[in-house]
Amino acid sequence: MVVLDGIVMGPTHCAYDDCTNDLGNARGGVFCLHHEIIYGATCRIRGCTAQKVPPTEACQAHQKEWFKHSQNHSRQNLAGVRRMLQRPGENMPWEPATRGNAQPHDEESTERERKHYFSPAKFYCVETICAPCGVVIAWTKFDKSESPTNILNFLEDIYPTEESRPDYICIDKACLLLRSSIANGSWDMWSKTSRFIVDSYHYINHRTTDYICRKWCNPAPLNGSAPNLVVIAYDKQGNPYYKRAYNTQACEQLNSWLGGFESILKRMTPGNFNWFLHVMLFYHTKYVLAKQKAKRDKGTNETINSDDSDDM
Repeated sequence: MVVLDGIVMGPTHCAYDDCTNDLGNARGGVFCLHHEIIYGATCRIRGCTAQKVPPTEACQAHQKEWFKHSQNHSRQNLAGVRRMLQRPGENMPWEPATRGNAQPHDEESTERERKHYFSPAKFYCVETICAPCGVVIAWTKFDKSESPTNILNFLEDIYPTEESRPDYICIDKACLLLRSSIANGSWDMWSKTSRFIVDSYHYINHRTTDYICRKWCNPAPLNGSAPNLVVIAYDKQGNPYYKRAYNTQACEQLNSWLGGFESILKRMTPGNFNWFLHVMLFYHTKYVLAKQKAKRDKGTNETINSDDSDDM
């Protein structure tokens, strides 16, 4: 089994459509070197080819849009101060009590089209693949969205052969992933070796009327269809109960740890971002392996001591 999940953070890159090259100027630039040569002197409004009016980034006809953007992103105004003070999940007294609804995990994600190139684009999220024990297997960045197509392509890159594919692939939007793979024909390949299941945390929020999700993506079915996912354990009184065999929250736990580095990572260039994140995940994996080894050694020592006591 492997567990997938994404965390919304990433470095900036070229603002031009479908270009993820590094910025030519990491301090204030919006294009890569190639697109800076082509569009550097033109208006940054999408589709406009007029020359921009210095010191602004728009032509005479689009000065209103540039003024609005510069005001909204100024550190001197209220919105700029609010962004600097705001913490994740915290509402300031002057903010509305509720915010926009988050994208449901069992609905297709939408990509918003940029209206201008006043600011650089950002990678949408970092996607990781973990073993249930917490060992990081692979990671990548998604540019625009955590779409099922991007996830399926990522999985195909990491597991190119049938022999390398896991039996279970656990992700919060497994039912949507299953539908997409059936629609594009890739399910014929994945169905031979793997099954998509929803992690236990997000499964309770999926629609009870979704037959495909309840039938094929259940992380703990009790009908015997997936006996490896559920085991029988015993409480202190010796009473049996059903228990999930694997930790399906491995990536959620990893992302909660990675979130602590977001304020550092979001200011890095893509090269520094990749290096820093890769090193942190490498050390995290070494820590998990060392912890697993210490646990095994402790169990071995307890078994040896128990045998010695029996002999005496």
